[in-house]
Amino acid sequence: MASDVDTAPLVGRAELVQTVRSALLGDAAHGQTAAVFLTGESGVGKTRLLGEIGVRLREQGAVVLTGSCLDIGDASPLHPLLQALRRFDADLASTHARTSSAVRGLLQMFADETAGPDGAGALLERVSRGLHLIAEGRPLVLILDDLQWVDRSTRQLLLYLLAGLGDLQLSVLAAVRAESLQGAHPLRRVLTELRRLRTVRVLDLAPLDRADTEKLAAAVVGRTLPADAAEQVWQRSGGNPFVIEELARDLRDGRDGLSETLREIFLDRVDALPQHAHAVVHAVAAGVEPVQHWLLARVLRMPEDELIDAARAAVAHRLLVGADDGYRLRHRLVAEVLAHELLPAERSGLHRRYAEALTAAPGELHQARLAHHWRLAGEPARALPAAVAAAQEAERLHGYAEAHRHWSAALQLAGDPGPLTVDRVELLENAAEAAHHSGEHARALALLEEVAGLRGGEPSCALHIRRARYLAAAGRSALAEEEYQRALTAADCSPRDRANAAARLAELLLHLGRYADAGQRAREALALAADVEGSATEVVLASSALGFSDAYLEDPDAGLAVMRDALDTAERAGQPEDVACAYLHLAELLTGPLNILEEGVVVARRGAERVAELGLGRTWETRLLAVAINGLFRVGQWAEAEKVVAAALRHRPSGADAVELLLARCRLSVGYGDIDAASRDLDAVATLLAGGGARHVIPLLTLRAGLAMWEGRHEVARLAVQRGLTESRSDDVTILSALIWHGLRAEAEAHASRTVAVDQTVVRRLRDVADRVARKSVGAARPVRSVVEGFLALCAAEVSRLDSSDPELWAASVAEWDRRHHPYPAAYSRLRQAEALLARRSRLATAGKLLREAYRVAQGLGAAPLTSEIRELAGRARVSLEEHEAITATRGAPAEASDDELAALTAREREVLALVAEGLTNKEIGQRLFISERTIGVHVSHIFDKLQVRTRVQASAIQLRNLRS
Repeated sequence: MASDVDTAPLVGRAELVQTVRSALLGDAAHGQTAAVFLTGESGVGKTRLLGEIGVRLREQGAVVLTGSCLDIGDASPLHPLLQALRRFDADLASTHARTSSAVRGLLQMFADETAGPDGAGALLERVSRGLHLIAEGRPLVLILDDLQWVDRSTRQLLLYLLAGLGDLQLSVLAAVRAESLQGAHPLRRVLTELRRLRTVRVLDLAPLDRADTEKLAAAVVGRTLPADAAEQVWQRSGGNPFVIEELARDLRDGRDGLSETLREIFLDRVDALPQHAHAVVHAVAAGVEPVQHWLLARVLRMPEDELIDAARAAVAHRLLVGADDGYRLRHRLVAEVLAHELLPAERSGLHRRYAEALTAAPGELHQARLAHHWRLAGEPARALPAAVAAAQEAERLHGYAEAHRHWSAALQLAGDPGPLTVDRVELLENAAEAAHHSGEHARALALLEEVAGLRGGEPSCALHIRRARYLAAAGRSALAEEEYQRALTAADCSPRDRANAAARLAELLLHLGRYADAGQRAREALALAADVEGSATEVVLASSALGFSDAYLEDPDAGLAVMRDALDTAERAGQPEDVACAYLHLAELLTGPLNILEEGVVVARRGAERVAELGLGRTWETRLLAVAINGLFRVGQWAEAEKVVAAALRHRPSGADAVELLLARCRLSVGYGDIDAASRDLDAVATLLAGGGARHVIPLLTLRAGLAMWEGRHEVARLAVQRGLTESRSDDVTILSALIWHGLRAEAEAHASRTVAVDQTVVRRLRDVADRVARKSVGAARPVRSVVEGFLALCAAEVSRLDSSDPELWAASVAEWDRRHHPYPAAYSRLRQAEALLARRSRLATAGKLLREAYRVAQGLGAAPLTSEIRELAGRARVSLEEHEAITATRGAPAEASDDELAALTAREREVLALVAEGLTNKEIGQRLFISERTIGVHVSHIFDKLQVRTRVQASAIQLRNLRS
């Protein structure tokens, strides 16, 4: 079965192709016959593989004869061989007259053949001699497709030749449709006999795995599929390549529903089942997989022996898969096809029998399944309690995404007309909370608005608090702050609500970078919580905010102690959001203001694992992983940071969670010089940041300025910085000092480029702001002042570039960032120090050393723009960027040199090089490593530079040489 998508690549079969080639030509080359039989379901790619392997075998010099069997019984003896000979003769060039004569002689022998006393044995011997003449000493491979329809004469010929009875060295490659080999099919006996031969292999061709399914679908569509579309293709296709291509083609062409081609194929396969197996497939298609055997027995009310025979037939026809936990459809598409083959009364009857069987089953009720089957049986009154129970059970197990789905189903059931008496407001509130926890922030807000509409009148204090929480999670911080203020002044605000609102407002102010305000609100919240019984949540939130505020503004050790106590309190209380919040703020403080980077990354990753266990993977785990990415970026572990990005992206976050992750990924893209990826992320963040605070806006604008400078768009960089300076409500002098550095650097770059005039007014304003930041940082804790001093050192050095760059100021910046173990700004400072020295024509040896050190760091990070600028300066100054070391010539030197060839590559570059050596394209490598094709191009460029090669072949040779050594 072949799809008409002829251009689709062969995916996931490279190892199998090599195995088959070795089996066929390896044994035949040693004077023996060999055979490989490929079995598998329809559409799994057998025909495509036969063609691909045939091409490879011809390239290796083999004579390849290709034929197909017909589904017409024994009416055409030796049809596939005759077809193969005719095709081969038609393809022969005029230069192969001798071979063509042998082919036509064999075809004439078939035409002249008459029944005689010699019988079939003589015919088989003549066929063997004819094939021997065609081969002319070359390997001969007979490729047969659809062998399940093989005629009797061809079966006899295969047995004769593979048993070595003919004077011929032969290989056979054949494909067999597995679902056709049922009962007493004659080919089953032939394969059983052939398996006994040492040189015969029977290989089952399995469906593609998830990764290869996505790869094939993306190749057909022409782009990487969105996560939901890729999931749908995987679930519906079951990894069957033909089905994948058909579904992907429908996606590409914008067609909805199921194509008639697929519908007819699957209906034909179901129709081929024995009659009693039809009911089994229909029942499993209507069930919730896996369908246990006992459940299937109660639904079908079929005698046990008959049920087992029916299930066995469905499994043998490759429609069902049987496992210890029950039966599943091999392709979910079968359920879609069969849904239209039953009358509505038949479908509802099946679901009713499922629901009744589940209700009558001893032990724990299967509430989610009950709700599903009662709903499809047309019994909303019986489905609703089961849906509510399923949602509550999911929440108990921290399965918030599942809980959201069940609450949504309950809302739909409660809206159906009928004698249902339910509290819709309660259902809406539960559904909104589950949506919030699972990261569906817009949905949570919409449900909450419906609650407000049903209640009427003025919103309550509790409603204000809930709306504020959802707004904050959606990234709409300004509106969230207003809602908390309304809650605190609401007339119906109870002491518990007031303490809760104050604690959550303190936590929000912390996110906005307003640390003094956060500390004040936290103290108020703790005072209010002291008078409220069971206020663990309020204590945890307020303590986290207070500890962060104190650590930033006053005493780091005391603040850290408060935050660690808050984490312990949260763990004891066991509320998932409290635990997540405590981990997040502790990790942020360590990786940010306090610059304790290694410990901060460990806390962030440990916290991410913990909150994932608590069901908050899409929300809080994403934020914690973003903190880890930022920490890894600062310490120079960019390749590891990329892996964390890939892990976080699997959650498909939204709202503020997505903002944190996109900003973290954008830092990497800007550093790598991946301009397109960085621009996309910045645009996405700008769209999401409706009403966001300085905590997100200033980093966004800083990154935009940095990106614009690498692009040479100095005016854009200047405007981004000027806009960032208007965000004055933040106490975070660290992010503000980074913004000022980018502003002064933009002016220095404009001066150096001589394309844009320096704006002296802007320079004066930036210097004034830098002075204010310096004065403000005096009141901050010592670690905070230390980081600010590093950025101010960069600022002072950038100002010197506007006149004549001062190497001493750049040396001071190098020392500041080396002391803090931040390799990127240290490498940048070394570049500028070397530039200043070369401009003054002094200490040229020192300048060369600085350039080499900066180059080594930039290369190791993969920082393409910085690397390019270092190379450009070194080229102008005629400075060699390679370290000159004496090499002792010893017997062991070649092996050591081979090891050193890859020593300059980062861990990520080694991964990329290994995949280049496998022959993968940049796009394929990007899909394998979950990073953009553009970023792969940057890595490949770095690899070429470090290995001093020009082509992928040369780079691959070095990789293979090192593997051998």
